[in-house]
Amino acid sequence: MGERPSEMQLPVPQINLVCTFQVELAPICDMGPGRAGQRRIIPIVGGKVDGPRLSGRILDVGADWQTIFADGVAELDTRYAMETHDGAIIEIVNYGFRHGPREVIAAVARGDEVDPASYYMRTQARLETGDERYAWVNRTLFVGVGARNKMSVNVDLYALE
Repeated sequence: MGERPSEMQLPVPQINLVCTFQVELAPICDMGPGRAGQRRIIPIVGGKVDGPRLSGRILDVGADWQTIFADGVAELDTRYAMETHDGAIIEIVNYGFRHGPREVIAAVARGDEVDPASYYMRTQARLETGDERYAWVNRTLFVGVGARNKMSVNVDLYALE
């Protein structure tokens, strides 16, 4: 029961780069301790999008509502939007985690230049638009790999295909 015939092989998922988000941030608004951890809001105020399948600009709308848990894990919960080079508006909802060695995360928090390979910053993203030219984003799963800079975030966004 539950076995499939040997000739039916499931495809191995592929990931393909869609674009890189360079997201500009305003200063952190620290909300203080919440029920689950330290709460803060980081406004998203602009940026750019470059890549083989999406390009354009990040709009001055949205924010990252973060929770920093007692073990140092940052829960990332963002909602923002982009305008493509040809005028489509795409909503981005990105959820993920950032964590690493305490000294590395402290350096990231100070705004120091830190090798992104020295900590974990991964996301899952949902994109949505009403523009038919980009309807494919409504039915595609996305994953991201990110890096936090002093006043920006870079995310390489991949389509899971």
